[in-house]
Amino acid sequence: MPTNQADQLTAPALPLPAKSPSPVLSLAAALLGFGLVCLDASVVNVALPAIGDSLGSGMSGLQWVVDAYTLAFAALMLSTGAFSDRVGASRAYALGATVFTLASVACGLAPNLSVLLGARAVQGVAAAVVLPASLALVRQAYADPTRRARAVAVWAAGGSAAVALGPVAGGALTTAWDWRGIFFVNVPIGALILVLLLRAPRSQRRPAPLDLPGQVTAVVALTALVFAVIEGGPVGWAALVVAALAMVAFLRVEARQPHPVVPLGLFRDRTVVATVAAGAAVSVAFYSMVFVFSLFFQQVQGRSPLQAGLMFLPMTGLIAVTNVLAGKLAARHGPRLPMVLGQGLAVVGLLLMLYVDAGTPAVLVALLLVPMALGCALTVPPLTAAMLDAVPAERAGLAAGVLNSARQMAGALGIALFGALVSDGFVAGMRLCLLISAGLLAVTCALSFRLAGRAASSGGTGDGRRSRRTPPPSATASGSRSAPRRSPSRRRG
Repeated sequence: MPTNQADQLTAPALPLPAKSPSPVLSLAAALLGFGLVCLDASVVNVALPAIGDSLGSGMSGLQWVVDAYTLAFAALMLSTGAFSDRVGASRAYALGATVFTLASVACGLAPNLSVLLGARAVQGVAAAVVLPASLALVRQAYADPTRRARAVAVWAAGGSAAVALGPVAGGALTTAWDWRGIFFVNVPIGALILVLLLRAPRSQRRPAPLDLPGQVTAVVALTALVFAVIEGGPVGWAALVVAALAMVAFLRVEARQPHPVVPLGLFRDRTVVATVAAGAAVSVAFYSMVFVFSLFFQQVQGRSPLQAGLMFLPMTGLIAVTNVLAGKLAARHGPRLPMVLGQGLAVVGLLLMLYVDAGTPAVLVALLLVPMALGCALTVPPLTAAMLDAVPAERAGLAAGVLNSARQMAGALGIALFGALVSDGFVAGMRLCLLISAGLLAVTCALSFRLAGRAASSGGTGDGRRSRRTPPPSATASGSRSAPRRSPSRRRG
């Protein structure tokens, strides 16, 4: 045997190069988790009458079933982006997905309303961790900016699809199984997320400041305010005083904090004010109408949960397509055109729904919901992009977190207020809800008309001036503190 052949046989084999994890696995895990937390914001609405019958709950209890989740989600989202950075996105995501899955089991097994509300609040806490961590997972999985932008678009579309699917899925599960099924269905999805995470790379930890005083005062203020609206009476007035004191404390804390959860200086820019106001008005209209009409279809028109869910299918089925159209319009004409068109269309749709009553045919009601939903879908992508273009690139994630939290908080307050209005005479209260939503959108539509009419080509400076050197961050429909930046495809003079 020649010497070189002997050496080859006796020498240790060279190790094969390690195969890097597929980014598709990280994207799949992130997409499932983001979709899951978005789904649970809308899936419960159609099941509310069944929950009320099963657990003996009145209107205020049903409002809390929705708002316990939304409040925790909205308020804690202000800090969970920083938490995700501190512990690493993959660890934060695994923790959030695990807690969310266990809380879903607790919701499904809840023997009474108190246990259900507690479990829903825990779900909301976990959802607030999952959202920014899921986007961070997508960012770290795709190093190439072009592929990353496509992955983020898929991630955002998944959230929109989940929100759209919620009412139909809730109706189908409640009819075929029980209201508990809307929570138990989360368990296999959560397990699949954790399995996919085993193949995803570990995220690095990064130092990130936490504003605990600001976060605590924000939670107290928002919870007390929603409590005051839902419960009313002497206890409600006391809660309103607590909310006012907590809000004053929050503003004082944020004015002095070196790293506040809500930088008050952001609101010196009129674009930021207009976009946050528009985002809040859209959330009040959309989420509150889904809540109110879920009850209307079943309690006033006597439809089954499945039939009620199907009533939302025409409006939700067009949301994703309209989001894409809105993005193209904003890219060509700037954010003002799609925002004004969208809010104007939503106002018209809300006013048309004033003619709905107990005897209105199902097909007509389903079609009348479409303009409002399309108007909201046309508004959100450009307002998100306008908000992020108005701030420096290094503050894009923080600004997106503020916008997303404001939208969730507005939805929670809208449900609290509108639930109280429909308690005394459903149809009359429903019409008042429609007028309030239309009025809010009319005001924010007027504010939006003052925005720039052409597409922004650069990032902002934070004080209303434009910077020609800083590329603007990318916008997604559900931004977080970890929102990615976009690379400019060309330079403009």
